[in-house]
Amino acid sequence: MTAGVFWAVAVALAALVAYLLIEALRRVPAPSNSAEADMAVYRDQLAEIERDLLRGTIGAAEADRLRAEVGKRVIEADKARAAGPGTAGRTSTAVLVAVILAVIVPGGVAVYWGLGAPGYPDMALKTRLAELDEGIRSRPSQEAELDRQGRTRDAALDERLATELKSVTDVDSLRARFGQSFEAGRLQEALRVQERVLALAGEASTSQDHALMALALVLEAQGYVSPEAEIQVKESLTRDVTNEISRYLVGEMFLQGGRYDYAFKFWRPLAENGDPASPFVAQVREQIADVAELAGVTYAPPAANAPGPTAGDVAAAADMTPEERQAMIEGMVAQLSDRLATEGGDVEDWNRLIRSLVILERLPEAQKIYDEAKAKFEGRPAELSFLRLAAVETGLNP
Repeated sequence: MTAGVFWAVAVALAALVAYLLIEALRRVPAPSNSAEADMAVYRDQLAEIERDLLRGTIGAAEADRLRAEVGKRVIEADKARAAGPGTAGRTSTAVLVAVILAVIVPGGVAVYWGLGAPGYPDMALKTRLAELDEGIRSRPSQEAELDRQGRTRDAALDERLATELKSVTDVDSLRARFGQSFEAGRLQEALRVQERVLALAGEASTSQDHALMALALVLEAQGYVSPEAEIQVKESLTRDVTNEISRYLVGEMFLQGGRYDYAFKFWRPLAENGDPASPFVAQVREQIADVAELAGVTYAPPAANAPGPTAGDVAAAADMTPEERQAMIEGMVAQLSDRLATEGGDVEDWNRLIRSLVILERLPEAQKIYDEAKAKFEGRPAELSFLRLAAVETGLNP
């Protein structure tokens, strides 16, 4: 069904519903006007007053009082009769018709435009999921994504590293060199070193060896989880299904492919049982509520202990004016910045400050804080890789 046909059918159905409602209202009998009957009663009452006066059962003063009372009622009844029968009913019916015409068609279109998916092809859920899975399977390779980003590897550096690393057989020294290259941001060198680690270790390679290889690939591709990175993630999880880096990255892969249900399944154990000190666990806890909503799951995430502005804080400010929202975020950022300067904090605090500054479009300051964080966590690969991923995702210079 084309978009034009869909909208034509939708509008026609809405118009039909409006027509049926209006016809139902028109068939409701108008309330009867009892003014004429009331007038007849009042005439009888006036005649009765005159008879009582003639019989002497009431005095002249009492008769005048009763005539005045009935006269007021006659005037009110006469006004009602002049207004015509069913006027109030017709007025209320007209109002309902106007509401129906104003709400059913334009209101229905507006609601669908906000909650629906205009232009999305008619497709069963099973077919949609199959299409998303196929999109994940056929996504671009690492090299193709680098080409798309306009970033190429240095062929001369690759050749030099291949010659240099060929003679190195000490796996532990290579692991140390990977950490140094990774921390320094020399990702091409780090990748070649880690390839050598995996080649030498063979079946003895660890879950962390493969997780770090996957992480380096993701960072090289500016956060994109390529099929090559996925292979390393699978190897890592085969050895240790609880590896936090790999579970984080596989969740990212499914997020990028639109399979929010799978991302939630991989991230939920991290959010609930992961090491709170792990930066990847902290990041999952920060995002999992949104992921659950995208997956259509009702989920209450674990309470976060980290101070500072979170995504929830920003969402809670949705009803504020732009000036109030800006002031709130600025205040939170200032408090977090002061606390880190005076008391220090973990890598998640630094990550939150960096991301908050980017939200506020204070990019030079965010870059400065990122550089300070790199110096602070020098020699700690997990924390540095987490910070580098934050820099890549926010557009800073890693």
